[in-house]
Amino acid sequence: MGKLIEQLAPEYGFSVHERLDVGYDPHLLKGSDVAIEFSTPNAALGNIELAASLGIPIVVGTTGWLEHMDRVRTAVGKGGAGLVWAANFSIGVNVFLRAVHETTRMLANEPAYGAWAWEIHHHTKKDAPSGTLLALLNEMRDAGYERPIDASANRAGAHPGTHEIGFDSAADTITLRHTARSREGFARGALKAAQWIPGKKGVFEFKEIL
Repeated sequence: MGKLIEQLAPEYGFSVHERLDVGYDPHLLKGSDVAIEFSTPNAALGNIELAASLGIPIVVGTTGWLEHMDRVRTAVGKGGAGLVWAANFSIGVNVFLRAVHETTRMLANEPAYGAWAWEIHHHTKKDAPSGTLLALLNEMRDAGYERPIDASANRAGAHPGTHEIGFDSAADTITLRHTARSREGFARGALKAAQWIPGKKGVFEFKEIL
């Protein structure tokens, strides 16, 4: 993701100030207009808190850290920074989330329809189920679906990501699916967020700013 963001950054008016990895000197962040964080669940929290303490706006594409959201909000508020996060920065996925919400809302009170949720990603992805699948499940619950939802995840090969939501009854089946062809959509969404966040304060979800 870092290499792809660096490759696409000039299209969005950015140049890469520093490329940071484990054990980096925090002073290297100084002078940056925005930090884009794609790392691992274990590293993300510390990276967010460091950037926030320097007042640097942050775009976070790492998943698996949301249980620390209260701590992140505190750090961002204390540093006077802004942060945009998403389980998935693909614009298509965020449209997909809305489509799933609306479909679920219409079927929430139709007990004949059972629901499933499924995803597959490359074998190196650290979290399973993915943050995107969890976000989809949250959308379904928020839309009023209170019946059980069978959820599953697979990890294999180099697959960039497919998410599927389905509803089945004795009469018919409805299937909603998003398939990523590459990681480019994630990088472009993150760069779009990076254009938006400077000058903002607080914590925002990417779907709020589309």
